[in-house]
Amino acid sequence: MSDFEVQPATAAPGMSQMQRVISMFSAPSKTFEEIKAGKTSWWMPWLIMAIFGYLFFAVVVTKVTMQTVVDNQMHLASEAQQEQLAKAPPEQREMGIKIQLYITEGIFIAGPVFVLLIDAIVSLVLWGTINFVFGGKAKFGTVFAMWFFANLPTNLKTLLGIIVIYISNTPETFNIRNFAPTNVGAFLPVMETNHAVYALATSLDAVSIWCMVLMGIGLATVAGVKRSSGYIAVFGWWAIVVLIGVGAALVQG
Repeated sequence: MSDFEVQPATAAPGMSQMQRVISMFSAPSKTFEEIKAGKTSWWMPWLIMAIFGYLFFAVVVTKVTMQTVVDNQMHLASEAQQEQLAKAPPEQREMGIKIQLYITEGIFIAGPVFVLLIDAIVSLVLWGTINFVFGGKAKFGTVFAMWFFANLPTNLKTLLGIIVIYISNTPETFNIRNFAPTNVGAFLPVMETNHAVYALATSLDAVSIWCMVLMGIGLATVAGVKRSSGYIAVFGWWAIVVLIGVGAALVQG
């Protein structure tokens, strides 16, 4: 072979799963470009979410107790719900509390499965939106993987929630639906605040917005469209969900 022959360029090795995870906090576009190229393995971010979720579950069980979690939620329920519970016979009330306790524990235990289900539903909606509304060419598998990586910042919120539980040491004020001070609602008195206002304030969450920005970038990348299209798709659906939540809170009073 002549010394002057040009050797074919070898493709640069792709990032490992852990490198893609780390890249989400420094250069997320690199991770999304790899996903677009067909590297759609998502088990690492899913496993990280599962680990943090079970750590949070363990802290809640040991420092707060599941019974306190349920009692606090009943205390924060709407007046109509509390009145309905108060009118119920003692046996029915006790059974209702037990069922609520089992449901709460079950959600924690089956958390990783619920995450997969949520990802599948959200990915299907975003896949359809970006392709049929914005002319994208995303595959469902790339959107599915993108969602997991884009939601990695939620683990920071879970970690903050764990820290708050240890620092506050006031289980009687623990709110499982808003366990970390990352949104406006966390700084409002729950019982004195209008339900609709509280629902809106809770939706203005820094970590959630961070994740949606990443989803907008990721969705646009894997679909091959402008970033503005990704942002509109993601934040458009978020606005719809928020309006539904606020509307439901208005109905509850």
